[in-house]
Amino acid sequence: MNNTREVEAVVLGAGQAGLSSAYHLRRTGFLPERDFVVLDHSPGPGGAWQFRWPSLTYGKVHGMHALPGMELTDADSARPSSEVITEYFDRYERTFDLRVRRPVDVRAVREGSGDRLLVETSDGVWSARALINATGTWDRPFWPRYPGQETFLGRQLHTARYPGPEEFTGQQVVVVGGGASGTQHLLEIAPYAAATTWVTRRPPVFREGPFDEDAGRAAVALVEERVRQGLPPRSVVSVTGLPLNDAIRQGLADGVLDRLPMFDRITPDGVEWKDGRRVTADVILWATGFRPAVDHLAPLRLREPGGGIRVDGTRAVADPRIHLVGYGPSASTIGANRAGRAAVRDIRRLLAGEPVAA
Repeated sequence: MNNTREVEAVVLGAGQAGLSSAYHLRRTGFLPERDFVVLDHSPGPGGAWQFRWPSLTYGKVHGMHALPGMELTDADSARPSSEVITEYFDRYERTFDLRVRRPVDVRAVREGSGDRLLVETSDGVWSARALINATGTWDRPFWPRYPGQETFLGRQLHTARYPGPEEFTGQQVVVVGGGASGTQHLLEIAPYAAATTWVTRRPPVFREGPFDEDAGRAAVALVEERVRQGLPPRSVVSVTGLPLNDAIRQGLADGVLDRLPMFDRITPDGVEWKDGRRVTADVILWATGFRPAVDHLAPLRLREPGGGIRVDGTRAVADPRIHLVGYGPSASTIGANRAGRAAVRDIRRLLAGEPVAA
């Protein structure tokens, strides 16, 4: 591999987690392109935000936390979040001269020589002493499988390709999923659709009252415990419940958020349950979440028998050179900021030959 380029650290991904990590690397003396490199597969700045649907305006975004070192100020709440946050990320990259390389697809991370990692990409091979994996989840939408799914004559799509509510005008739509995206889709689609049906595996939990700092810490701790055990991470919202805001209250009152249990099979013209209930559908919209995009780490064999990567803080327990930022408890925007700082602190110790805290 004569064309292999050497750096101290590689950052994979330039969403909130990757940019936070790159910022802290630069702030502590690492220089981009000399000491570290940021590789991003997206066509431009913005992370997953650049792909969000136009009707998700900035005012509807829950808990967007500013990147370290630069506030997001005077944003128009009526503009699409994809535009607002993409422009913000672009400005951030340029302000701190992070020199993100894109589009670059990461194919595999393997063991190299001299205790180095080889990062194989569409832009060649990088040799690094440490890796910050900040690849997020957007590229791995989760599609559940149900009997008869292949026979459905209508349209099936996932949140990742949600086009906005107007496209469902006059159609009968089944929305699957009890998270924030599912409820947002329903509330948007209902005024346009001929009918909507909401189905979830578990009854939705609505959270009353403010979500204060103590509640946030408790929720993150529950997610963190799973990744410490090597189990696949769950989203923070899965343990916090859905905020009972005015829009949700109205949706409940109007019957839009009248939830049904999960159907048992899909038919050519809809869905049905074992008790004989049937719903006709033109569209099934799967708001069923995402899974971590970590397949490129497979050669390192980090996965535990439980299916996840066991992580202590951000550090992969099986390999202290690998840090997962934006994974599990650090998947929120504020969590990604804190995790980026923590990962860089550990990497500096590792590269200096100092013991890394257990």
